[in-house]
Amino acid sequence: MTKQIIALKEALAPVRSRLIAHPVYQRIQSPATLHIFMQHHVFAVWDFMSLLKALQRELTGVTIPWVPVGSANTRFLINEIVVGEECDVDEGGRRTSHFELYLRAMQQAGASTGQIDRLVEGVTGGLSVRDAISRVEQGAIRDFLGFTFDTIARRDVQDIAAVFTFGREDLIPDMFLRIIADLSKEMPGALGIFSYYLERHIEVDGGHHGHLAMAMVEELCGEDDDKWASATRCAIGALEARICLWDGVVAAIEGKTM
Repeated sequence: MTKQIIALKEALAPVRSRLIAHPVYQRIQSPATLHIFMQHHVFAVWDFMSLLKALQRELTGVTIPWVPVGSANTRFLINEIVVGEECDVDEGGRRTSHFELYLRAMQQAGASTGQIDRLVEGVTGGLSVRDAISRVEQGAIRDFLGFTFDTIARRDVQDIAAVFTFGREDLIPDMFLRIIADLSKEMPGALGIFSYYLERHIEVDGGHHGHLAMAMVEELCGEDDDKWASATRCAIGALEARICLWDGVVAAIEGKTM
């Protein structure tokens, strides 16, 4: 691990600690509150794939006729992550993306997929991502997605990589997994896919893919102090945006709007 990555992680430590200790996890004590959480969290699963595809666009050859882009090492890193995120295996060994797996988990748990379905259908039907986001009811979700797509639109690749790398699902604390295990006893047969998703995604993001992603940030920033500073600001911004999304979950649980 380079001194720059160590410095970036040190800069992230305070906000990361706030996120891991967020009260949202303690508020999830019933099927109804879990549904609210999932109906917010699914947007973070969805926009994660757009960050990934933005990196693939910037760092690999995706035009026709094809020409080599950047370094082969970076191309390998991003393409391996794409394979793992876009066509992993589900609980039955079938190929699926993590987003599609999450939708199935919501359906099994009884959580509504209406809002995320409308957003995806809007984009598929020709709406701009901005217009599709504007139709989302909760302001916390709109703001969260706005940060992601503002980052993508600037096309500063080290910033996209930093948001992708340090705003990942290994941020979910072990306490949350215990809560889901307890809820599974109240909801027999309803949380199997969700439990699998959490365990699989945390394993992949916190393990091999996490190391690949940090290596990608190191290569993209190199010895450029300005790029490291920008990547650090964006990584902090990504964690702050997730905290605001979790604040929105708490507000929804309490019957407020946000």
